[in-house]
Amino acid sequence: MKSLLNLLSLLVVTMFATSLFAQIQYSKAYDQTGINVFEPTKVDATVYEGFKLNIGGSFRQGYQMLNHENIDTSKAKVNALYPLGNGFTLAAANLNFDVQLGDGIRIFLENYMASRHHNEFWVKGGYIQIDKLPMFNNPEWFTKYVRVKIGHMEVNYGDSHFRRMDNGNAIFNPFAGNNIMDEFATEIGGEVYIFPSEGLMLMAGLTNGLIKNNVQDYSTATSGVTSKNPSILLKGAYDKNVNEDLRFRLSASLYSNSSSPSLTLFGGDRTGSAYEGVLEKASATNSTTEAFSGRYNPGMRNSLTTFMVNPFVKYQGLEFFGTFETASGKNTTETDNRKTTQTAGEIVYRFLANEQLFVGVKYNKVSSRLQGYTTDVDITRTSFAAGWFPTKNLLLKAEVVNQKYEGFKGNDIRNGGKFNGLAIMAVVGF
Repeated sequence: MKSLLNLLSLLVVTMFATSLFAQIQYSKAYDQTGINVFEPTKVDATVYEGFKLNIGGSFRQGYQMLNHENIDTSKAKVNALYPLGNGFTLAAANLNFDVQLGDGIRIFLENYMASRHHNEFWVKGGYIQIDKLPMFNNPEWFTKYVRVKIGHMEVNYGDSHFRRMDNGNAIFNPFAGNNIMDEFATEIGGEVYIFPSEGLMLMAGLTNGLIKNNVQDYSTATSGVTSKNPSILLKGAYDKNVNEDLRFRLSASLYSNSSSPSLTLFGGDRTGSAYEGVLEKASATNSTTEAFSGRYNPGMRNSLTTFMVNPFVKYQGLEFFGTFETASGKNTTETDNRKTTQTAGEIVYRFLANEQLFVGVKYNKVSSRLQGYTTDVDITRTSFAAGWFPTKNLLLKAEVVNQKYEGFKGNDIRNGGKFNGLAIMAVVGF
């Protein structure tokens, strides 16, 4: 019986061998060729040949040598820091299923197999993307100009989320860590894209404004939330290859929700940060509650309006990617909005054949008004990175990082806080 099952399994694998790892229409590769790819273009010459399944994955293993310190003014030393030493961080892994259902119709399902924030296998989200309408004989106007995405998916706010580390998927980010204020959320809803001319993209989206489903009526609630409103997304981008050597892109994005039980745009990453144990208490165990070390969440969970601009310029091997972001919002216990701004700039130089090697520098700053504060706090990070692609699916990178915290009160563990040192990562993407 066991031999028969093995034979049947082999036959099934053989039957689908031509479909596995196939090229899917209007998709983005998860190896080196996906770097600096934002929204997939509508100009796709991939010929539809029936049902296809592309199984992919991303893996990341890190090693860190970091130090941290703060100013603990409490008598009981309640803000004593975790005793950091050198060592391997938790490995992370993603499993992706990209399915060609029909001509111009694909489903993408992404799963986390291991992460800091969850140690069990679980689904990040999935969506259907429609670039053609074969059921209506593929009208040319839709094929050329329109895209629709529907599902529980990563919202397309800003361009930073295309370059960030997403658990095991760390091949697009030349640095170890994401932005200090990390813009990322998965919500249930839809996005409609219009591509009116070459290089120009316009998008409007509507989601439930939550990280998961919710059918509660809040009109009679006493928790401070009296309504559950959808989130509105708007984005425009112009992406142009001026010539063989020069590419320019500029995008602007808006995310807005006037009332929600739990907005997570700045806290929606359920996997964890790249820096383990930094600015955590001595009793920390690097478990679920300490998964986001080194990041900053402004806590605008009830209402939020945030705007981001991202310029991107690439001249031969030299590229610049910038972020300017301003957010205004509050949580359920506040009556007035607080404001936060974030700026970031990355300069990366890629060289040798197929841009196998790169070096980069990044500066990132967040200025924010915390609840109960009368002045802003500042967090700044400077990073220097280098990396090597032995093949398009393998990346080895290292980062020297220095992050400082200013303006936090004496009873905050981040008072006088800083961390610095070296982070190394081995990454696989296919």
